[in-house]
Amino acid sequence: MNKITIDYDNEGDVLYISFGEPKESITEEINNIGIRLDEKTNELTGITIINFLKEIKKGNKPIEISV
Repeated sequence: MNKITIDYDNEGDVLYISFGEPKESITEEINNIGIRLDEKTNELTGITIINFLKEIKKGNKPIEISV
């Protein structure tokens, strides 16, 4: 994993974090967080955070991701 790409969709308030080159992935959703995994190796390929700024602005607690 030598490249990390971060992209934000302002209209949808979604943050995309991708690891390495794009791959076919499956997504496991936990609350508003999607964990993207390689279908064959189960390797982490990315993270999607829905309502990113809305959650950050709440300021109640950090966003925690367990994989």
